[in-house]
Amino acid sequence: MAIEMEKVIDVIVTVGSLPAAIKPDDDIYDAGFSSIRALQLLTELEDTFNVTLPDDRFSVARTPRALSDLIQERAS
Repeated sequence: MAIEMEKVIDVIVTVGSLPAAIKPDDDIYDAGFSSIRALQLLTELEDTFNVTLPDDRFSVARTPRALSDLIQERAS
């Protein structure tokens, strides 16, 4: 299953109330994503892509690309 980067970015933008101009290699926390919303993001990504993401790996995946790669790895 190929993970669509745009879909990952859409989830990040929606959960974090961020501008849609986030690029795949932007640090989402530097772009204004709140750590308070991290659990909500984790849950939303897991639900959207039907995967379970380990907390320790999720917490260091700070870009849409890193999150997409992690989702792809867990979906395989």
